[in-house]
Amino acid sequence: MLKYLSLVFILLMSKTYAQKIDTIYLEKLLQSRPDLFQQILNHPTKNEVQILYTQIDRDKSNIPHFRSYSYRLNPNWYFYPASTVKLPTAILALEKINDLHIKGLTKETPLRIDSAFEKQTKVSVDESAVNGLPSIAQYVKKILLTSDNDAQNRLFEFIGRAELNAKLKKYGTKYSRIVNRLAIGDKGIWAKHTNPFTFYNGDHIIYQQKEQFDPKDYDIKLANILQGKGYMNDKDELIHEPWSFEGLNVYALADQQLILKKLLFPEAFKSKDRFNLQKEDYTLLYDYMSRYPFESDFPKYDSTEFWPTYSKLLFYGREKSAKLNPNIRIFNKYGDSYGYNIDNAYIVDFEHGVEFLLAVVVQSNENGIYNDGIYEYEAVTYPFLKNIGQLIYQEELKRTKKIKPDLSKFDFRK
Repeated sequence: MLKYLSLVFILLMSKTYAQKIDTIYLEKLLQSRPDLFQQILNHPTKNEVQILYTQIDRDKSNIPHFRSYSYRLNPNWYFYPASTVKLPTAILALEKINDLHIKGLTKETPLRIDSAFEKQTKVSVDESAVNGLPSIAQYVKKILLTSDNDAQNRLFEFIGRAELNAKLKKYGTKYSRIVNRLAIGDKGIWAKHTNPFTFYNGDHIIYQQKEQFDPKDYDIKLANILQGKGYMNDKDELIHEPWSFEGLNVYALADQQLILKKLLFPEAFKSKDRFNLQKEDYTLLYDYMSRYPFESDFPKYDSTEFWPTYSKLLFYGREKSAKLNPNIRIFNKYGDSYGYNIDNAYIVDFEHGVEFLLAVVVQSNENGIYNDGIYEYEAVTYPFLKNIGQLIYQEELKRTKKIKPDLSKFDFRK
């Protein structure tokens, strides 16, 4: 009887959730353009598509109000979040600096990272910084400009795994965990240990943080953890077994957009639900989220490796020759791994008063083999993200708003 009542409760909650978010509009919109989306519409499960689109309307006080639309949104269906986990990590690293309340400790304070456990590595210099020294602010910049993996890992180590996941829960994420460093095979016991930090000014030590250990596993019951029919191991051998995402990072699409909302529109949330960020922290995040790589001198990037639209998948895809619209800025964090492309974005057109939130995941792995580097990004996922971003933008241009938004706080155009 108890199991039956639990099932009824889950179904009622699911129905309530579905009523809050329109699930029809986006499907019809995709179907209206079979020339762009028919391939995906024919195989939405194969391509792991999920979409969350949120319209924004402002009141007379310029406070945003939201209305959301979804396509195949399912927080229980796993996708690998890749670099999208870097945005909450960057936010919470800046918040930790504020939470510590230590005189002389800022996001610009130089730091050293030591090692205290197997596989950990040290850091004492950062040639990308104007002073050649690592800092929290410099790591944030590198994450937002070109999705630097080492920068993410260092901020993960600074926050500590336990605090990072406690903060995710505090700020309302329900189906997420960040438990691994990226691109170094960080799993198991190694992921539970994080490095010691020292912040200093010349010869003066401002703050020292000991190494940390987090024993928790943050179990989340999810479908789709086992994928494909094989994978390449570390010896480049093909293993004829499904690839397992067990124990890796989880960052559901709705949680991604929630964190982005709270970052961009703190005025729309109660004080207790806002990040502990200073005005200068918001400015840093907004500025570097929206910048193109060529607009940065420290760090400085090679334009052949990091072209202008490198990280702006929703709207531009990965087209190197795409012409930038000078009136549009995109505040986003994308992910790119194991055939998955994800982008979580706020897109603004200052000339036409357009603003909207769009989060999308899509995958293509035709051969069903993981870790072989053979995925159809160029043919399938990048075009899909570009097309859905531009289609929603065109719909927004048609949408009548009673009050034109004041978007000046987001205007960092050079």
